[in-house]
Amino acid sequence: MTTSSAISATLTIFKKDLRSELRTRYALNALIMFVVTTLSVILFSIGNESVSPELLSGVLWIIIFFSTMSGLSRTFVSEEERGTVMTLHLIARPLTIYFGKLLFNLILLGALNIFTVILYLIFVSGFAVGNYLIFSVTIFLGTLGLASASTIIAAIIAKANTKGTLYPVLSFPILLPLLLTVINATKLSVEGGAFTDAVGEFQVLISYLVVITAISYLLFEYIWKE
Repeated sequence: MTTSSAISATLTIFKKDLRSELRTRYALNALIMFVVTTLSVILFSIGNESVSPELLSGVLWIIIFFSTMSGLSRTFVSEEERGTVMTLHLIARPLTIYFGKLLFNLILLGALNIFTVILYLIFVSGFAVGNYLIFSVTIFLGTLGLASASTIIAAIIAKANTKGTLYPVLSFPILLPLLLTVINATKLSVEGGAFTDAVGEFQVLISYLVVITAISYLLFEYIWKE
């Protein structure tokens, strides 16, 4: 398969998932409702209490993590439920399916994270960003890492019987290094640190992204054909 045909096939898978999501709005509604509900609970819990910006940095990524778990788990499960898996086997190569799904998850999660951050900045009064460059790069790299890891994990659990409970259980240990790193980088952005102070965190995030993408590239064909 040539590069142009592979890109075309990847975009076809992405468009199929996008049309399906726009029609059903299952993942989108689940993600938005989870973010709004969780943020409301946090605001009621905090009340008039003073919470450190460092703690609020962690809470932001906890919301993003669990909203990802609630919305992206059906990336491949929906194909199993609709009975379209065999069709995909016949019309597309495994890697084009993976990258098409990854692109869809990346767009969906990117939109969700922008929505979450805007709400968080507006309604959580104790959270203020001191260095927006560090904050923006952290959100960008964190979104890439979450989307990459969530896509391959969703492919794995699609073959299991206990899909709903297995996804967060399997995801947490894999995503823990990513979460700890983005929380540390977010703390630096809140404290107004220099960009050079966050370079180490960004190197970890980029390394994580490269490793997860490489592992997914090598293993997805085997997982998909099982």
